[in-house]
Amino acid sequence: MKKLGFLFLLFLLPSVVFAAPDDTGGNNADTTENADASKLLLSVRRIGLDLSQTQVRNAAEYQDSPVSALNATSQDYIKGVFDTILEFTKNKFKWDNSLFMEYGRTTLKPYDAPPTTDENADKILFSSDLSYACWDWSGLKFGPTVRAAYETQFVDSDDSPRQNILRASGGISLFDHDILKSLYLTGIHEYDFTYAGSQNSKLGAEFGWRMEYEIRPGVKVSSDGYYREYFSYSEYVSTDLERDLSAVLRLDTNLWGSFTMGPYVQYRLAKARGAIDYGSNLIFGISFNYITKFLL
Repeated sequence: MKKLGFLFLLFLLPSVVFAAPDDTGGNNADTTENADASKLLLSVRRIGLDLSQTQVRNAAEYQDSPVSALNATSQDYIKGVFDTILEFTKNKFKWDNSLFMEYGRTTLKPYDAPPTTDENADKILFSSDLSYACWDWSGLKFGPTVRAAYETQFVDSDDSPRQNILRASGGISLFDHDILKSLYLTGIHEYDFTYAGSQNSKLGAEFGWRMEYEIRPGVKVSSDGYYREYFSYSEYVSTDLERDLSAVLRLDTNLWGSFTMGPYVQYRLAKARGAIDYGSNLIFGISFNYITKFLL
């Protein structure tokens, strides 16, 4: 209960900070300046659909063919992504509340066996971040940051229940630059209650980033990801990760309005406590996205 209470306080902290009265000293100019410094922005980072399809006909007749394209396995891949963030800025404080969801699956259709389906992606992440700009130079801000997050999944996997993790972190960050949107280094505390009766508390560190660069009008390259290293656990669970790296690189080209299309690459590398070797997942694809911003 103490851990849950700590996370609850982290979520309430921004409302306490922003509710505090400004020290204007009765100066009308300062009051106007502080009012102008407040901004509420809803950013739809990406509402996207990733698709690929390989359709092979009469593969049975070409099993002895040296042309692999003729005897390959038919497969369909589809993934939906919803990534949005509500940003509130006042004076030197910035409060972000984000929701990220993705679900993807691949269906294999061998010519001599029933179709099989595997999940490639399944994630729901809600996070609330509070940052303070102690230093601002040419639009690049630096200061302390705290975060509370809840991570889960849509469905259970074949071998394990649905993931459920509460995560709290605190450290330093660079943020709000035109290119470098976020670069942070934090200590993390996780409370993992995925397995009933095996609740686990973990301590570690996390390094993360988010960058965007407009190559030319209508063409933008972006990247985001994180690396986590865990140092201690309250108990042994073989599937708990010791190291976890996730990175995405995407190129968006404007089609019309707020709709874009472009290639992307996604990479995941991790090492579990009960595994000898690292596990990895590498995906190349084409994505169709809706990206926009609303000033509220």
